[in-house]
Amino acid sequence: MDPRRPQPPAPEHTLEIFADPASIKTVVQGVLHTIFFHRYFPTIRPSTQDILHLTLPYVADPDLESLIDSRVYQLTRQLSSITTPNNSVRGQIGVQFFEKRRRRKSQSSGVTGGVAGVGMAWFGRGGGGAGAGVEEEVCWEVWRVEVTLAVARTQEAVQGSANERRATAEQRKVMRAMETSLQKTALKIVAIANGNKEQIPPITTSETNPFPYQITLNPRLKNTG
Repeated sequence: MDPRRPQPPAPEHTLEIFADPASIKTVVQGVLHTIFFHRYFPTIRPSTQDILHLTLPYVADPDLESLIDSRVYQLTRQLSSITTPNNSVRGQIGVQFFEKRRRRKSQSSGVTGGVAGVGMAWFGRGGGGAGAGVEEEVCWEVWRVEVTLAVARTQEAVQGSANERRATAEQRKVMRAMETSLQKTALKIVAIANGNKEQIPPITTSETNPFPYQITLNPRLKNTG
């Protein structure tokens, strides 16, 4: 491969999820764990978690769990600080997977952000002296999770039996919408993962995790070279 040739865009998959303030954390965590369950190659113990009457896969890896929890916490804090006239606010979480490649010639390389970067771009990382091989991390897949936080219109304080019934009906409507949204998203992840296995790069390293990853909040979607 010509090292001067721009890298083609990595395939990008968009997911849309919907949740209320009480469920946003577990719903987003569930979606992220479902993505990683199909794209995380280290040996793990199969686990599941129940969210909104659905049983979803769970990746029981301490480092990944900590990163997911951190990003979800940042997202929920951001969403809770925003107010809009229509009682809904939006945010995004991006997931990128990389493969490591060796180059014979050094070239200008971007700055990698590890797992805490904020941009979704093509990254390179070099090392060694003049003429030494250069190791680069090239993005091969992007997931964009678009999150809508919705608050039932009647969720504020109500008085009287009629208002209470309306509030209950509105909350049930939101709950049904959340369950439908999560189920569709989980099925979409499975369909994408099973239908795009050919885009997974060959494993050419003995490292425990052959494909580095990033989880970013409100990413700038730039995954080309």
